[in-house]
Amino acid sequence: MNLLQHNSTRIALFTLLYFSEGAPIGFIWWALPTLLRTQDVAVEKITGLTSILVLPWVFKFLWSPLVDTLRAPRWGFRAWIIGAQLLMGASLIPLIWFDPVEHFQLWRALLLFHAFSAATQDVAIDALAINVTPEQQRGSLNGSMQAGMLLGRSLFGGVALLAAATLGWRWIFIGLIACIWSSSVTLLFAREPESSNEKRSLKDFSEHLRVALRRRATWLGLAFALISAAAFEATGALAGPYLIDRGVSDATIGFFFAAPVVAAAIIGGLAGGKLADRWGRIKTVSVFLLGFTLMIVLLGLVDLNAMEQASQMTLLGLLTGMYFFIGLFTAASYALFMDLTDPKLGGTQFSAFMAATNGCESWSGWAGGQIVARAGYGASFITMSGVSLLSLIALKGLATLTGRRDAEKEVEELTGRR
Repeated sequence: MNLLQHNSTRIALFTLLYFSEGAPIGFIWWALPTLLRTQDVAVEKITGLTSILVLPWVFKFLWSPLVDTLRAPRWGFRAWIIGAQLLMGASLIPLIWFDPVEHFQLWRALLLFHAFSAATQDVAIDALAINVTPEQQRGSLNGSMQAGMLLGRSLFGGVALLAAATLGWRWIFIGLIACIWSSSVTLLFAREPESSNEKRSLKDFSEHLRVALRRRATWLGLAFALISAAAFEATGALAGPYLIDRGVSDATIGFFFAAPVVAAAIIGGLAGGKLADRWGRIKTVSVFLLGFTLMIVLLGLVDLNAMEQASQMTLLGLLTGMYFFIGLFTAASYALFMDLTDPKLGGTQFSAFMAATNGCESWSGWAGGQIVARAGYGASFITMSGVSLLSLIALKGLATLTGRRDAEKEVEELTGRR
């Protein structure tokens, strides 16, 4: 049995892998700060810890070349994933017994090692997906993977907070370890094609990297990744404070982020992946980008014109629509980034695109907050939407290059037939 052989089993496998990838992210970013605060850890210590733990995901492209080059017939992407997952689980085991207040430095060291291993797992999973998934199926794959990621984040980020009150935090760690290691077992039933496990020299890798850096499509892709999501990254970062300032209760906000937001993003992701495979990457990414900017601009206009008089349902409805289009856009755009990636640079090049999206999240959240401080929420939402629309210039350039590539491929096929 080979789970990578058929499209349905391949999608199921990568959905599970992304679930195990989203679980520690949800725990570290959502549940862990709450856990530490309930144990009377100082707020500045908590924020300092979480800011450090994010760094491996930001800088994973620096060591991703090792995943691309250190491979052999018996040590491929699958081995990289299993190895990283074993280390992820092992680093969490001591936390079951050690108190976070008395042994805070140990917690920080183990969690940083866990984050480094998780980021490495992320690189290897994406590289494997690029190498074994046909281009015409990558949209559906990304939609399912994003659904798995969101479910993992929700379960070990939000649901874990509720379960901890009854079960205790130690059982949450045990569940997280079991989740990570169980996906390693499924990989034993996945056999990579021999071509993806060929031993590659550093010289061969360097040559492919030089070619990628000379390609205009690489730089257009990076530019698109760096600014396209500015509107929804800024709005997402501001959504909680915005709803509080508009009189929405804490309980309503908690339910909104736990259920409607996750559901809208998952449904959007699954639909967006299928549509990207059917209609093409450039068309769907463009439409979905226009969709989330429309929701955000409407939210900004409502805020500027109505302020506190706008109904809560209107605000929550527009934000739900935004998250639905975010799901659509994420699945389609990630498939686009996979298409732009040389399979022989699967870990490195795709990690660079993801680093650019992380960079977009960082700068746009800061910029959106600065605009709010000076001109209000409405102005921030509309301004950042304008920035996202600028990315259509890069997308148009990619469309031109894609059309030229498809024409050359068609000529090659016709020539071969003759």
